[in-house]
Amino acid sequence: MDVRPRISSASRVGFLVLNEFSMIAFSSAIEVLRMANYVSGKTLYSWTVFSIDGQPVAASNGLPTPALMKYGEGDRPDLVFVCGGTNVTRFVDDRVISLLRRMDQDKVHLGGLCTGTYALVKSGLLDGYKATIHWENISGLRECYARVNFVDDLFVIDRNRLTCTGGIAPIDLMLTLIGEQYGKTLVAQICDQFILERARDSKDRQHIPLAARMTRNHKSLAEVAALMEANIEEPLNLDELSQLAGLSQRHLQRMFRDGLGCTPKQYYLELRLRRARELLLQTGMSITNITVACGFQSLCYFSKAYRSLFGKSPREERQHATKMPSAIRRRRAGLAEIPPVMVEAAAGNISPTQPI
Repeated sequence: MDVRPRISSASRVGFLVLNEFSMIAFSSAIEVLRMANYVSGKTLYSWTVFSIDGQPVAASNGLPTPALMKYGEGDRPDLVFVCGGTNVTRFVDDRVISLLRRMDQDKVHLGGLCTGTYALVKSGLLDGYKATIHWENISGLRECYARVNFVDDLFVIDRNRLTCTGGIAPIDLMLTLIGEQYGKTLVAQICDQFILERARDSKDRQHIPLAARMTRNHKSLAEVAALMEANIEEPLNLDELSQLAGLSQRHLQRMFRDGLGCTPKQYYLELRLRRARELLLQTGMSITNITVACGFQSLCYFSKAYRSLFGKSPREERQHATKMPSAIRRRRAGLAEIPPVMVEAAAGNISPTQPI
């Protein structure tokens, strides 16, 4: 039976906040519900904020959320979102898993905001579902949880599960639910209040930082980058890329040089190394398996290229991460500030016959 209409009609919404949850994702979702009530002049939605034990929980920015409730106190919500953030794997313990499974048995629809999706994954409540999560975490989860169909969409509504990438994307998810229940006029009025140009839908995809910059003026460049992104474990060579993109190799080289200041070979190598770093910091995969998963045939070459970009070997990276304070480790795992140009020493080790 399709339960989508029942989800869109949910009026009592709960938020289960985990330690170091993302405040922007949490508040974005609640603010849409508040604005729906304000614009309509009616109490269309109510919401409750839970913690696992009813005690205050601090967000990743340090702000506390006092006077929380425990699940089971007051009216049962129709829909509960798990709100995660920094170091979510540390805070999804047996108590969280047990509570989420209890909610599922109570026929509560479940969702995840930002890394809150991980709690549902860990609880086995997304097995056989399509889901999404913040781009920093999606690669590692794809490798470790094959029973979940992870996609790059901004948000996903699959039967009685709702998952969202984080940041301000919960605004779009909540607007979609409101639109299905109350129509586009109310959605437009809420967008006007938020000075929001448009509500994105589930067909919109989250962008990795470089792709987000490229799509503004370099559609062909973004398409080639997407081909690279889709072929990490078995990289394409330059000839294959140019044929698939319908471009000459010379044009491809010039496009990357003008758009990103690097060669396709350098960009592809960095992309694979970035993926390797995500797996190193977010999973327990062995370095050998990460080497293969990121398209490197030689562990020695992988280690040398990794050191050239990040300043330490993969083994040193993992050892250092286990000693680093949690907040710092999370920031460094993002990789957003690393420039796109690769060092020539690393790129020069690839022979013309190897995939780029």
